[in-house]
Amino acid sequence: MEIDVIREVALRAVKEAGAILRQGLEQTRTIEYKGEKNLVTDIDRRSEEAIAALVRRELPGHSLVSEEGTRLQGDSGYRWFVDPLDGTTNYAHGYPCFSVSIGVEKDDVLIYGVVYDPSLEELFTAERDGGAFLNGKRLRVSEVSRLSDALLATGFPPDVATAKENNLDHFANFMKRAQAVRRPGSAALDLCYVAAGRFDGFWELRLNTWDVAAGSLMVMESGGRVTDLRGQPLRLSKPQIVASNGLIHDEMLHILAMGM
Repeated sequence: MEIDVIREVALRAVKEAGAILRQGLEQTRTIEYKGEKNLVTDIDRRSEEAIAALVRRELPGHSLVSEEGTRLQGDSGYRWFVDPLDGTTNYAHGYPCFSVSIGVEKDDVLIYGVVYDPSLEELFTAERDGGAFLNGKRLRVSEVSRLSDALLATGFPPDVATAKENNLDHFANFMKRAQAVRRPGSAALDLCYVAAGRFDGFWELRLNTWDVAAGSLMVMESGGRVTDLRGQPLRLSKPQIVASNGLIHDEMLHILAMGM
């Protein structure tokens, strides 16, 4: 079956990429800037090349879109969304909170996701209608039912100092109402942590498809809820995302509406 091959290739890809990331931490890293605070390293590109080469070789009919610009065009209806290093700023500083993220869709429907944290050797996987797992153990979202008891996570755009839509107003509103808010720096892992019940909710305003494809499926398959900021279905083409255990979702949407 096609999904079996996709699963095998995706797992091989994130493990190969994870090995590249681990090795890169022990070397001098070349850091460039895509914007004033938007970093990219030579390791991002090496990780991306390894993943793309594997997909090109094993699944030649599949399309692929990756953060650092690699594109593969296929006619199978399958498309891979790849973030070869989610959390580049953390990685560039040697802070061990980063991941490799791959989401796969068939005819515009997400069917598989994998996020790998090579620092902790945590492998998150999800299949549509098949559940979400961490190192083979089934995941379930938390049972926290009040925002005041919730641990949330978020992130900020690289141009936070100059952008009008910078998330600082929402951050302040949630800080006053949630138990606590964290800003780890890897959206893919933040979503996986919601799926695992470590976070109760996550929101972010300006992400890319490869940031959320795998993680959003992870949350849904673990019993959570994923929408845009207004409670409408998530659009992968321009993701503004709210992900939660479902129980605090409406409260989160209400707080976000205050800042709009």
